Amino acid sequence: MLGLKKKLALYGFNNLTKSLSFNIYDVSYAKSQMEKKEYIEYIDEQYNSDRLTQILCNVTDTIGAHILNISKQDYDPQGASVNILIAEGAMTSEDIDLSCNQGKLKQLQSETIHAHLDKSHVTVHTYPEHHPDNSISTFRVDIDVSTCGEISPLNALNYLISSFDSDIITIDYKVRGFTRDLQGKKLFIDHNIKSIQDYIDKDTLRNYDAIDINILQANTFHTKMMIKEIKLQDYLFNKDINDISPKKRLEITDRLRKEMTEIFSGMNIFQEEN
Repeated sequence: MLGLKKKLALYGFNNLTKSLSFNIYDVSYAKSQMEKKEYIEYIDEQYNSDRLTQILCNVTDTIGAHILNISKQDYDPQGASVNILIAEGAMTSEDIDLSCNQGKLKQLQSETIHAHLDKSHVTVHTYPEHHPDNSISTFRVDIDVSTCGEISPLNALNYLISSFDSDIITIDYKVRGFTRDLQGKKLFIDHNIKSIQDYIDKDTLRNYDAIDINILQANTFHTKMMIKEIKLQDYLFNKDINDISPKKRLEITDRLRKEMTEIFSGMNIFQEEN
């Protein structure tokens, strides 16, 4: 859990904004048009706006923030979005009483809600899609957690990773702005960080190849992760591995790995198969 060992003595409010952008990709093999359609429908049901809302509510609890407002939407033909405005510090019953219980939201707002926004929010967007020719389907989730004050979105990293089937993970973390101590000195960061990987569970990291691209002088950190081992059965949608020949298994595994490698590198590096 990220927290300050010694509370900073500041002149006024902690104005540092900490932003975490978290992208995951789940790759699957679905050959027929029916399998592709069923895959999209499965993802849309598994990660609909109600389920995503519950995940973001848990993220808010994990980082020690409080919910001010929730907006959610399921899209046609696929995908969903959720946006939650959050604040640091306890809310009084006169301000807001908002709870999440199995996707059911109870909300009571006052006109003073906007005074508590603190530039803090949690958002999620989903993008299920499939390749027209090579039987590869991909589910992408974009999550942004932005906080202002002492609480940190880094505390939600492990929960977010465990909430999705994550083959490729890209994480960006940046601390923006500055705050001042009692003597007026500017503080551009209020915690020590060398790598995002330091905040990821070690058992989780063992399952991935990971690289960092950091700009320490700008308090900007970037980590990319790709799953090491492909257990083919986990990637077959509505299909049993025993029904596939050994030669075909190798071909499918190769397609999956190529798809992951291109997503990980951010480039089209393999020629499309005929």
